[in-house]
Amino acid sequence: VQLQASGGGLVQAGGSLRLSCATSGRTFSGYTVGWFRHPPGKEREFVAGIWRNGESTFYADSVKGRFTMSRDNAKTTLYLQMNSLKPEDTAVYFCAASRTTILSNLRNPSSYGYWGQGTLVTVSS
Repeated sequence: VQLQASGGGLVQAGGSLRLSCATSGRTFSGYTVGWFRHPPGKEREFVAGIWRNGESTFYADSVKGRFTMSRDNAKTTLYLQMNSLKPEDTAVYFCAASRTTILSNLRNPSSYGYWGQGTLVTVSS
């Protein structure tokens, strides 16, 4: 699975951005998919993920209620709608896909074997 992320940019605090992640060659069917971010000076962290059955979506506590992850019906594009952005949301954002069949692995970046290139989101105060 090849992934291509886009949509990052500079936004003021309180603003919104929508990130996209497109796959080429095959669909996301059967894959657990996720968004992760790498804030400056910190470890890569889980943001949101959709379980392989496509029916369950999970969020990090820090973004719950502000971010929404979705997948298009053709299962070729992921989205991360980010509202009420805060300066602490500043990071390089990555989309990823995993073949894991263990739900507890969904938040673990080591479980993901396919990664898109990052897209930078900068939130100014």
